[in-house]
Amino acid sequence: MLRLLWLLLLLLLLPPPGSPEPPGLAPLSPGAPPQAPDLLYADGLRAYAAGAWAPAVALLREALRSRVALGRARRDCQERCAAEPGAALPALLAAAPGPGAARGAWEPLLLRAALRRAECLTQCAARRLGPGGAARLRVGSTLRDAFRRREPYNYLQRAYYQLKKLDLAVAAAHTFFVANPTHLQMREDMAKYRRMPGVRPQSFRDLETPSYWAAYDTGLELLGRQEAGLALPRLEEALQESLAQMESCRAGCEGPEEQQREEEEEGTGSQGGLYEAIAGHWIRVLQCRQRCVGDTATRPGRSFPVPDFLPSQLRRLHEAHAQVGNLSQAVENVQSVLLFYPEDEAAKKALDQYQAQLGEPRPGLGPREDPWTPAAFIPEALRQKLREDQEKRPWDHEPPQPKPLTHWKDVLLLEGVTLTQDARQLNGSERAVLDGLLTPAECGVLLQLAKDAAEAGARSGYRGRRSPHTPHERFEGLTVLKAAQLARAGAVGSQGAQLLLEVSERVRTLTQAYFSPERPLHLSFTHLVCRSAIEGEQAQRMDLSHPVHADNCVLDPDTGECWREPPAYTYRDYSGLLYLNDDFQGGDLFFTEPNALTVTAQVRPRCGRLVAFSSGGENPHGVWAVTRGRRCALALWHTWAPEHREQEWTEAKELLQVPEEEGEEMPSRDPAPEPPSRRLQRAQDKAGKPPRVREEL
Repeated sequence: MLRLLWLLLLLLLLPPPGSPEPPGLAPLSPGAPPQAPDLLYADGLRAYAAGAWAPAVALLREALRSRVALGRARRDCQERCAAEPGAALPALLAAAPGPGAARGAWEPLLLRAALRRAECLTQCAARRLGPGGAARLRVGSTLRDAFRRREPYNYLQRAYYQLKKLDLAVAAAHTFFVANPTHLQMREDMAKYRRMPGVRPQSFRDLETPSYWAAYDTGLELLGRQEAGLALPRLEEALQESLAQMESCRAGCEGPEEQQREEEEEGTGSQGGLYEAIAGHWIRVLQCRQRCVGDTATRPGRSFPVPDFLPSQLRRLHEAHAQVGNLSQAVENVQSVLLFYPEDEAAKKALDQYQAQLGEPRPGLGPREDPWTPAAFIPEALRQKLREDQEKRPWDHEPPQPKPLTHWKDVLLLEGVTLTQDARQLNGSERAVLDGLLTPAECGVLLQLAKDAAEAGARSGYRGRRSPHTPHERFEGLTVLKAAQLARAGAVGSQGAQLLLEVSERVRTLTQAYFSPERPLHLSFTHLVCRSAIEGEQAQRMDLSHPVHADNCVLDPDTGECWREPPAYTYRDYSGLLYLNDDFQGGDLFFTEPNALTVTAQVRPRCGRLVAFSSGGENPHGVWAVTRGRRCALALWHTWAPEHREQEWTEAKELLQVPEEEGEEMPSRDPAPEPPSRRLQRAQDKAGKPPRVREEL
C-alpha cells in the first residue's frame, strides 16, 4: 500500500503534458527523505516493461535521486560523527601497547569508542534517512553494478523518446554511452539521434560525469595553448574536486554495502569470532578505500585509471604557476610531488630552479597544506611495487614491438613471423594476432585464385549472389577441394590451389605450436571467403557483415551462456582468420563480452595477418560492415578430434598430385574453347564424387 501511494505521489509530481521539462534530471521532490533505490528501480523497470513511460521516468529518476541523496547523507553523518568531541581514540590506543601494558586494558577503551561512534551514526542516519536509517535502504551488489554501468539512463532514453522529449532522450542516451562506449545498440541509437532533425549539439551532454574531469581537460587544453593564467583556476578546481570525490568514495566504504559485499563473497557471512569479524571487516574497508584512488582516476567508460592522476595534477600546477611567475606556489606544488616520489629527478631539478629564482631562502615554504598526505592514498609499503608495476603497464608506453616467434616458442617454425598481440593485449583469453604468415606475392596469388574461382561460377554452398548474413554485401567462398577441381579443369591456376593447401597447413602448424603444443590439432574446415560491398546500398547501413557468434557453441547474449550443442559445430576447438588484403573500408574483426554488445578488442585486416583464438564462448566475435571494396580472408577451424579432420583437404592434395592423363578424351571438333563449367564437371567426374555443399562460414 505504501509503495502504491508513493507511485501516485510521483505521478502527481510529474509535469503535465506539454509543460517545459527541467534541465537534466532535476530532483522531483527536493528535501524529501530518500526512498529505497532498489524498490524504486524495480518498479521503474516494471512500468517500462508495461509501456507506462511517464511512471517509468518518474520512478527511474527518483531511484537516481535517492541513491545520490543516500550516499550524501551517509557521508555527512560520517564527517559529523568523526568531528564530535570525544570521537578520537584514547591515547592508549593511539600507540602500540608496550610489553608492560595490562592484559586486556585496551579492549574496553576500543569497544567504548566503537559503540560511541556507532550510536552517533545510527542517530544521524535516522534523522537524515527516516526510521530504520541506513539498514532500511541497503543496496545490493546487483543494483550497485547497474548504477555503476548507468543502466537507468539506457531505459530513460527510450522512455523519454516515447514521451516526445527528444532533448532529454539524447542527454540520457549520451550519459549511458559515455560509460559504455562499446555498447553496439547504443552506438546505433546515437547515430540515429545525430541524424534526427531538431537535435542540437548541446543535447549531447553527460549528466553523470564528475565535474573535475571537465575542469581537468579544460585546464590541460589551456595549458597546451600557453594560457597558464586561465588554466590555473581550472586545474586547481580539478584538484580540489577530485580530492573531495576521493574522500566521498572512502566515506562510503564504511557503509552497509561494504559489509554486504563481504557477506556475498563469503557466502554466509563471517564464521569467526568477534575479533576475526572486526579484523576482516576493517581489512575490507581499507581495501575499498584503496580502490577509491583508482576509481577517482578512471574516466567513465575506461578500464584503466589515468596513471599518477594526483601527482600529475600537481606537476601541471607547479608548471602553470612558474609560467605566470607565482614561484612560491610553484615551490609548494613541486614539493608536494616530491612527497609522492622523493627521487623524481625532474621535480628536484624544478625545485632547485624555483628556489634559485626566489633568491633568499624561505624556511616556511613547504608542500601544500591540503588535508592529505601521499600515505593516505598510496601506503609506503606499496609505493615501490606500484612503481614497478607502472613500468610494466602497456598503456604508459609505446605499444610493444612484435616479438619473433622464437621469443614465445623455443622452435623457429616460420621465418619472419611475429607475435603482434597476445591474449592480455587483446583483453581476453586464448587469443593472438601474428603477422608475416604470407608475403605480398602470396597474398596476390590467393586473391587471384578467389577472383578466378568467382568468375568460373564456383560457389561454396551459397547459391545466391548476396551474403547470407546481410543484404548489403556479396559473398563468395571456395573450399580446398573445389580449388583443386578448378585447377584440374584449367579454370584457375594450379599455383593458387597448391598454395591454398600449403598455407592452411602452415596456419594449422602455427596454431598448434602456440595454443596446443602437447596435443595435435587437425584441420576441420578451410574456406577462402570474400565479402564485397554492394554499391548504392551502404547509406544509412546499421547492420554487421557477420553478427556476433561463437564457433563451437550457440551464444545466448541475454544470459551470457554458450550452449555447446547442435546446430553449432561442437567439435571445433580453435579458429583462425588469415587476411589477404586491406584495400577496403570497414570489415574489422572484433571480440565482445558474452553479452554480444561490449567490444573488448578489434583487429584490422592486412596481408599475412593471422588472428587465432579458441572457438568457445570465451571468444564471441563478429565482423563490422564492409562498406566499400572487397575483403578476402582464409577462414580455418581446427579440432582435437581426428574423426572430424577435413577429408576434402586430403582429397584435394591427392587430386593436385595426380598428373593429368593425356589423350583421355577425343578432341572436340569444335575449335572453340571448352566452357569452364564443362571443364569443372569433368574434373568433378574424375574426382569420383559430386561437390559437397557447405552451409557454413
